[in-house]
Parts: sequence; C-alpha cells; structure tokens
Amino acid sequence: MKTYRRRHVLRTTAAVLALSVTGLGSYALAQDKTSVRIGYAISKTGPNAGGAGITTLPNYQLWVKDVNDAGGLEMPDGKKLPIELIEYDDRSSSEEVVRAVERLATQDQVDFILAPWGTGFNLAVAPLFDRYGYPQLAVSAVTDKAPDFVQRWKKSFWMLGGGHDYAKALAAILAEASKAGTINNKVAMVSVADGFGIDLVTAARPAFEEAGIELVYDKSYPVGTSDFSPMINEASASGADTFVAFSYPPDTFALTQQSQVASFNPKVLYLGVGTGFPIYGKNNGDNATGIMSLGGIDPNNQENAAYRKRHEAVTGVAPDYWGSVITYASLQMLQEAIKRKGLDREAVSAELSAGTFQTVLGETKLEENQLRKLWWTGQWQNGQFVGVAPADHSGVSKIVLPRQAWKK
Repeated sequence: MKTYRRRHVLRTTAAVLALSVTGLGSYALAQDKTSVRIGYAISKTGPNAGGAGITTLPNYQLWVKDVNDAGGLEMPDGKKLPIELIEYDDRSSSEEVVRAVERLATQDQVDFILAPWGTGFNLAVAPLFDRYGYPQLAVSAVTDKAPDFVQRWKKSFWMLGGGHDYAKALAAILAEASKAGTINNKVAMVSVADGFGIDLVTAARPAFEEAGIELVYDKSYPVGTSDFSPMINEASASGADTFVAFSYPPDTFALTQQSQVASFNPKVLYLGVGTGFPIYGKNNGDNATGIMSLGGIDPNNQENAAYRKRHEAVTGVAPDYWGSVITYASLQMLQEAIKRKGLDREAVSAELSAGTFQTVLGETKLEENQLRKLWWTGQWQNGQFVGVAPADHSGVSKIVLPRQAWKK
C-alpha cells in the first residue's frame, strides 16, 4: 500500500496495473479499462472514527475483498474488472470530507464514490455527488427530509429512514407501557446538536405529544461533549421514568457509564448510535439488558447470521446490529446495478432506483429512492440487540419492560 498525506491508494490485486486517468472519467468504456476506480472519504481519525470504523469501513473492505476474490465487478458483457480503491481520511471534519469528495471526482476521476459515515457528512457532500453525477448510497444517514432530498438530488438514495419513523415507534412503545401502568408518561430527553440529533428530536417532540407523553426535560448538547453528569442529574430529578438520548457513539458510551456512576435507573433507557455496537453489549454485560435504541436484527435470520460470521472472520470485528448489514446490502445493489448497466453512472443510478436486488437483507427494492423495510426499535435481550418494532415485522422479538436496575 502506498501512503500519501491523507490519501491511501490500495492496490487490491497484485496483477492490476495502475489505471491511467483520462478525460473519459467514469464514462470510459469497460472494454478499455483494466480496473474500476472506486473511492471514498471516511472518518478514520477523530470523534466519528468509532462509528465509521464499525458500521461503514469494515463493510467497504469486506465488499471489495469479496468482489475481487470473485474476479472483480462483472460488466454487462460478462467481463470482470477488479476494484482499484482510493481512500481518504476525512478526519471527522465536514470541511475535509467535502474537499476529499471533490478531489475524488475531479482529480482522481473515480468511477464511483461510496458515501461517508454520518447524517451530517452525507448532507454536506450530497450537492457534490449530484453535481458530478455520482449515485450516493447514503446508508448512515437518518433524515425526515429524504423525500425532499430525492427530488433535489435525484441520484441520492437514503437507506435508514427518517427521524419520525424511529420517534413514532418509540412513542407508541412508551404510550402502551404507560397505559399498562409499567411506567409513567414522563420523558426526559437530550440530543446532540448535529444532523442526526436535530432530525430525531424534531420528530420526537410532536410524536410524544400526540401519544400523550409528557416531555418534562429537553436539552441539546454540542458535539464533543464528554461530561453528561449535569444533564443526568437534572433528568433524574425530573420525575420521568423514561430517559431518551439521541446521541452519537462517544456520547452513548459516556451516558451509559455516567448513569451507572450516578445510580440513575430509569425504567426505560433509550440511547442513540452506538447502542447496537457489539462492543456496547460486551462492555456492559448484563447491564445492557433492556436498553433500547434504533435498529435491531432478527436473531433467527440465517442469511444475516451468515453475513455476520463472514464479516467478523474477514475484518476482525463484529458488525453492528443496525447499519452494518444495510451498508453491505447497498454495496451488493451497486454491484448488481453495474453488472446490468456497466459504468454509466446515469444508468446505474436509474437501476438502483427502479430495480429489485437480492442482498443479505433478502429481496431488496427501494421506494422512491428510500429503503423502508427496517427495524425502528431494538432492545438488548439475551446478549443480542434484537428488533422489537414494528410489531408486524417478520422475526420481531417481544419488548421487555421495565429495564432492570444497574447491577454493581
């Protein structure tokens, strides 16, 4: 591997010659190419590295290995071209991810660009993907504005739903538990002041009100916050049985640890991104039981189980219980669209929008450039983070409330 400042050019097969960059760019005919150039900017350092390093980067690496081990990306004429990968570290900086994506499009002239990690970063680069004609498979992005974005950026694809999906599912769970007398109807809520947190909290406020849930504490905090003890103490004093945090991974882990130190024991504990990471369950052991978040899996889905096993064997890390499998499925969709349409990005984008694909999720088809068959709520049960909503989703697990108190 040759390393440059903030750039790594990975030669994925020793037999592949370096591709000469020509003015034809991504529209070069497949028969004139010796490889397919694919690039991405990802947070390998900085506060976003934890999330990107579990949900996104290992799946990019797994997919490239799977493709190249099979001889490369298949073209419509049956010819296979190995992937040549160009990677940048965006250093968890929105300015850097924008610069890197523009560099991939204009200087490196890659055939396709894979999306960065995080809602905010996907929104930051969406205009660039659109300007240069690249399909954007925005997996790690939660936004209620996806229908509007699809109209604005017609080659954008949004794979994790919107804040209202997750907020309404949570509100329904809380309303049912309150009606049953399991918990009171009061909620204390905190949220990170970034794209993800803003989208979720904006959806949660009306969802709770509509469900008859009283929001007694509502506070946002800036990205990079590490001391949550004042918010935990205020939430504890609020009288709410439910504590909700729309948080990023470092915050999620810190909130969990600091809640235990403060002996803060809400009957319902719902935390954001990171709760579905395997390391979260490992670090907290039995104390993870009952904690809820976005996402989840069907523990009896054999296709997903096989994917999880291969992911860990190849990358050395276990996939998360939310976006990982969707990330890999999105790459399988891209691969099949290229097989059907070649390297014409316009045609590939149209195929992604209209086509039906076999992926690790099963039969997969987007609805208006959005993936809609998803787990909206998950909960740690018996050492796994399982899907508990929607209730009519195949493979759903029964929710267990109230959450047990922290074990010392």
